[in-house]
Amino acid sequence: MPDNVGVLEMTREEFEELVAEALDRIPPELTRLMDNVAVFVEDEPPADDPELLGLYEGTPLTDRGEWYAGVLPDRITVYRGPTLRMCESRADVVAETEVTVVHEIAHHFGIDDARLHALGYG
Repeated sequence: MPDNVGVLEMTREEFEELVAEALDRIPPELTRLMDNVAVFVEDEPPADDPELLGLYEGTPLTDRGEWYAGVLPDRITVYRGPTLRMCESRADVVAETEVTVVHEIAHHFGIDDARLHALGYG
């Protein structure tokens, strides 16, 4: 039996659209505050963390000081493969993608995992 039996199918383009829609649902008052950050979709996370749904890499807004200039954008990556493997329906993918996007944007704002879990964005 193939390993992908039961795995939800969704093209990369469809998944990228869900990520874009999740970004569009972020309140404008927050998106206006986002600074020097880019969002990407990748198929798979690093091999050492195969169940990772999203990753924030950069310097949170709360840690930026006068030294912060001329740096590459922070990077938020949402991983398609593990999201599809953990979800049972398109509605699950939509919900999980939104949670992942909010979770990683929260890291951009300096909110840590413990606080995100307490708020339901584990």
